[in-house]
Amino acid sequence: MTAVEILKVRKESATAKSFEFKYPQYSRPGQFVMVWLPGMDEIPMSLSRIEKDIKEITVENVGETTAALHKLQPGKKIGVRGPYGNGYTLPRKKSYLLVAGGSGAASLAPVAEMAQKLGSKATVVLGAKTAGKLILEKRLRAAAESLTVTTDDGTRGCKGFATKAAEHMMDERKFDLVLTCGPEVMMAKVASLAMERKVPIQASLERYMKCGLGVCGSCAFGRYRVCADGPVFTGQQLNSVADFGRTKLAPDGRRIKL
Repeated sequence: MTAVEILKVRKESATAKSFEFKYPQYSRPGQFVMVWLPGMDEIPMSLSRIEKDIKEITVENVGETTAALHKLQPGKKIGVRGPYGNGYTLPRKKSYLLVAGGSGAASLAPVAEMAQKLGSKATVVLGAKTAGKLILEKRLRAAAESLTVTTDDGTRGCKGFATKAAEHMMDERKFDLVLTCGPEVMMAKVASLAMERKVPIQASLERYMKCGLGVCGSCAFGRYRVCADGPVFTGQQLNSVADFGRTKLAPDGRRIKL
């Protein structure tokens, strides 16, 4: 565990903030770090910005620990360990379709930025329930070849689900790779659309994690452990797990519907 000082705090939406800190460890888009506040739980967070020495997490205020994080200002310290897990595999000079739902944009923003460096082109669908929940739109727009915004209620961009926009794009043009992060039900639909069209798919899953090292089993996903074998999985791996997009383990071990 490394104590890092928060350098900048940015408000991304009504319920999300980004926290920038110096952390020189090599990291790949799609990997995560475990974040700790004294007296609070340790939680996994995707790296939403990856530069040489600077990293960033984007935090949705959804519980006790994230609420405590939201109260922190520049100069305060948090504990960070990692990065952990398998990130996205990004080929050079290819055409990507990125489908981000809600806070899933945090995982995919570094992908869009890496695509530029690799000479690849990223077409992005950024979806949220409502305009006030959209995050990282400016960064994605700056890095992407094109960006389509969708909201469930029509308060911004196209009214409807991100999956519908993604389906239209996959019918309109050929992509070399589809990458998605967001609600698992959404990702299951995106994966189905990609596999029907025989397009490689990578999806970043979220599960309850305690250790981040593949030891405790709290993040079980079929025969996989999300922290060690993921969080990014290929279409072949996703297709082998019957519960993908249907159920997951709750913190107390109960299986619950998504």
